[in-house]
Amino acid sequence: MFTGIIESTARIANIIKAGTNTDFWIESSLTPEFKIDQSVAHNGVCLTVVEIRDKQYRVTAVDETLQKTSLNSWKIGDIVNLERSLRLGDRMDGHLVQGHVDATAQCIEKKTLDGSWLFRFRFDEKFAALVIEKGSICLNGVSLTIFNVGRNEVTVTIIPYTYEHTNFAQIEEGTVINVEFDVMGKYLLRQQALGAQS
Repeated sequence: MFTGIIESTARIANIIKAGTNTDFWIESSLTPEFKIDQSVAHNGVCLTVVEIRDKQYRVTAVDETLQKTSLNSWKIGDIVNLERSLRLGDRMDGHLVQGHVDATAQCIEKKTLDGSWLFRFRFDEKFAALVIEKGSICLNGVSLTIFNVGRNEVTVTIIPYTYEHTNFAQIEEGTVINVEFDVMGKYLLRQQALGAQS
């Protein structure tokens, strides 16, 4: 479980195909603090640390993860957002995030404001019921509040600190990112669907 509060960014150092899986070697200042079998969110995707070498560590993404997230588009040198899992007793500064990406979204607008940045994203219409005005969403692992909700579009505003300490500075119009919708909304929608069937 995560909160969507990014601890650090990291660099993709190497990418190795292994059958239908892909191994990513990642270089991070947090590497010395990691241990084997630890869960770490990478752009919102929960991946397990399987090997550590000096300043780099390796994670493996299976085909299911590669198909449903933006990991297939990662390249050597790309910057990714990192968050370690929540510890019991920690403050909840963001919202509850599972690290289970629901879909990808495409940036359709990026606008520089006076002291902040506005981003608009479009996602698959089948997820439209999971976004509400002033609701929570996790974009590339970052917990954000959404506004100007369209049927399958949301807008977020990024403050300078977030822009400088995450990979939002690299997001441009056309960039594909990972999306995790609020888990409470998913449970409510599921309950509603099951109730309609009975």
